[in-house]
Amino acid sequence: MKLFPLSRHAAHVGRVGLLALACATSLASHAVTDSKAARYYEDALGRYERHDMPGAIIQLKNALQIDKNMLPVQVLLGKALLANGEAATAEVALLEALRLGVNRAEVVVPLAQAFIGQGKHKLVLEQAQFNPAGLPPAVQVQLLLLRASASADLGDVRGALKMIEEARVIDGRSPDVWLAEVPVRIRARQFAEAKTAVERAVSLAPSSAEVQYQKGSLLHVQGDIRGALAAYDAALQLDAKHIEARVARAGIAIDLAKYADAAKDVAEVQRLSPREPRAAYLKALLAERDGNAAATRTALAEVTGFLDPVPVGFIQYRPQLLMLNGLAHLGLNEREKAKPYLESFQRVQGNSPVSKLLAQIFLSEENFGRAIEVLEEYIKAQPGDGQAMTLLAGAHMAQGRNAKATALMQQALALKEAPEFRATLGMSLVGGGQIGEGVAQLEAAFKDPNQIQAGAALAGLYLRDRQSAKAIAVVNKLLKLQPANAGFNNLLGMAQAQSGNLAAAKTAFERALQIDASLLQAKLNLARVDMASKNYDAAAARLAEVLKADDKNVDATYEMANLADRRGQAAETLRWLEKANDISGPRELRPGISLVELHLRNRAPTLALDAAKRLYAKAPDNLPALLMYGRAQLANGDVEGAKSTFSGATRFADFNAPQQTEIAALQMAANNVAGAAYSLEKALSSRPEFLPALALMTDVELRQGTPAKAEQRARQILALAPKRAIGYSLLGDVAQARGQTAAAIDAYRKAHQAEPSSETLLRLFRALSSQDGGKPALQLGEQWMKSRPQDLLVRRALADGYARNGNYAAARVNYESLVQALPDDAEVLNNLANVLLRLKDPSAVAMAERALAKDPSNANAIDTLGWALFRGGQAEQADRALQLLRDARLREPANPSIRYHLAAVLAQSGRKTEARDEVEAALKIGRPFESSAAAETLLKTLR
Repeated sequence: MKLFPLSRHAAHVGRVGLLALACATSLASHAVTDSKAARYYEDALGRYERHDMPGAIIQLKNALQIDKNMLPVQVLLGKALLANGEAATAEVALLEALRLGVNRAEVVVPLAQAFIGQGKHKLVLEQAQFNPAGLPPAVQVQLLLLRASASADLGDVRGALKMIEEARVIDGRSPDVWLAEVPVRIRARQFAEAKTAVERAVSLAPSSAEVQYQKGSLLHVQGDIRGALAAYDAALQLDAKHIEARVARAGIAIDLAKYADAAKDVAEVQRLSPREPRAAYLKALLAERDGNAAATRTALAEVTGFLDPVPVGFIQYRPQLLMLNGLAHLGLNEREKAKPYLESFQRVQGNSPVSKLLAQIFLSEENFGRAIEVLEEYIKAQPGDGQAMTLLAGAHMAQGRNAKATALMQQALALKEAPEFRATLGMSLVGGGQIGEGVAQLEAAFKDPNQIQAGAALAGLYLRDRQSAKAIAVVNKLLKLQPANAGFNNLLGMAQAQSGNLAAAKTAFERALQIDASLLQAKLNLARVDMASKNYDAAAARLAEVLKADDKNVDATYEMANLADRRGQAAETLRWLEKANDISGPRELRPGISLVELHLRNRAPTLALDAAKRLYAKAPDNLPALLMYGRAQLANGDVEGAKSTFSGATRFADFNAPQQTEIAALQMAANNVAGAAYSLEKALSSRPEFLPALALMTDVELRQGTPAKAEQRARQILALAPKRAIGYSLLGDVAQARGQTAAAIDAYRKAHQAEPSSETLLRLFRALSSQDGGKPALQLGEQWMKSRPQDLLVRRALADGYARNGNYAAARVNYESLVQALPDDAEVLNNLANVLLRLKDPSAVAMAERALAKDPSNANAIDTLGWALFRGGQAEQADRALQLLRDARLREPANPSIRYHLAAVLAQSGRKTEARDEVEAALKIGRPFESSAAAETLLKTLR
């Protein structure tokens, strides 16, 4: 339960340029939990712990028939299905758990195993849900090793080793982080490095069968058959059921002509794993040695019977099985069936002798070009292979040599000193992001009044930079030259609208339509003026007229979405935006951008990411599309992906100061301080006195631990804008960073005096909260509210402050006032429910129900309701309280309050072992929480 933090609005006010990026999960209802379903779950949990997977799966499915949204059921079902070898259905259950809001750390490892079990290796490396960042250390290690295995299967040895090294940084004492390196090094034929890894694993776990097996596999591939055999023997002594060691030992026995020993091992493998294709292939080799053709074909048919039905996605990353099935089909004289397996094997492990087999198949098909390609590549790696050279010679005689030639062309631009050139130069500079230099060139060009194109471009740039007065002056010059130009009249209307003169804007748009009644932009701009004037019916009528003539007009459809949004019609806004996005062309990005923003605003990060991916695919080189994609990645917790996206955006923004400042703010949100500094340096190189960039750079320097630089920059800002609050506020931030509370309070007070606002007051409020138990802050807030009772930001800060100070009666009054103004704010509702709990008011349950209804996936709200039900003491609510708290714990396993609450309920229900595990985990988290003393007491009773 998250108790009374400074509100998320108050806590972030004042960081210039920083964006508030909320992360939420998809919604799921937790209002009702059936007690029968809960009993099914508890029974399934017991079966799972006894390794009765089929029984557990049945009981979990019974629970889901009653309530398909039970989060603990979906999590356990996914794990049980995976343990039962049902990777695809396990994936479905685990993804459903994520949709319902489970904390990623609880399911990411089994989900990755389910993906790899289906051959979805690329997805494990690409999808944000498999990013190790933010996970607990032990989970990170497991996930990194799984990703390393997937990366190695895909042929990215460097990437695999990098992930293994990252796992070692977290836990270098685990033998697994060393064993994982061995097959990767063997595949890359880096035997010395593989040996080092094996030796380290042996030193850490000499009695591990897997360690001995990996030791043997390295010796085997190096040709040390005796050493390999000894290692395999040791592995099997430690674990007689180790399939890999037994298969390898059987192969060595065949090579050493110890056929009886090989037959025993093959028989044992088939007993342990009746559908093991390698055992069937070894059985075929033994039968062939005995001259039993029928038994050989039967065994080879077993191999293909086992492997042919396996999905390609699963087998494509297992080269041994690819080769095995290819060889089996060749042995059965089924060349066409053998070819795709051998081709896939060659893609994974190129330049092996399999290349020669594959080339023979191509030659038999008279596909000489493909045969030449395969053989030439193979001979580069194996230049002394006479058989391969013979095959290649035959292919060349049949087909001849293919040569590829590439022609390069160059374009040169002849430059001359002329106004038209300067106009072109200016527009090219603007296109490259050097706005300042581009505008200067356009201004120079427009000194020649005949440079109409330069003037129009200049007016557009002024509008983009919100310099409406300059834009109006330029357009008026253009209209003197071409008064009957409908486009220029429309441009004048846009400039007037931006300046706030809606009447003049309307006149200009109407004049444009008098000149050209078909000018669509003027019609749309008139609708926008109507919207700005809150004349919504008139705007709707104008847009409907446009859509009547063209129901696929993107601009009118998009404005319909804006109109619906202004009217507060959420469903209509989404409908119109989706329609606009569907009908938009490849260069029309506004609907897609707005759709992502809408989903982010509605706290639907998964939908936002889907929309952002579509937008990014449409325009991968577009800066706004890149920024929206990065924001969606952040909202979904993919911090590393967002950093990469924003770094790419920095290159596209060049030296555009506003754009680079926006990117820097996003980099700060992604905790990429160095990236933010780089963007701001580019911004300030083109506009050294750009206040937003200077202000954000001050924050960056504080984050970098250089308060002296930050102070110098803050004083520069104060000199540039002495009547603004920002300079004083930043000086206050510097003082706070230095621990100089009195100086910080003085600076924040000056900022508030310079520009009295909610923002400046809340900075001062936070600084005063540490003084005299927070009384000065509360007095300041109360004084402000007397003259501004509708200021909800300050009201929220006051309510939180009273709650932290234990004045629950005053907190209740302020929260109730907030609830009246913000009836849909889940955080306010949840905090009020907590206050009511402290006051032992029975209405706490109803308020907690309201909070959860507004944000069904919020772990704090789920926890509050579960705890309120438990504290209510009603026996009939015990099952629901337990399920709610289980749900909350799965969503936020690092929240000690939630784990303590779950432990308390488990203890009362008699599940003392599980209760002890939870309360111990709560105390080990190491984060202070309100109920820590109660948790210690509970733990003593459970020992």
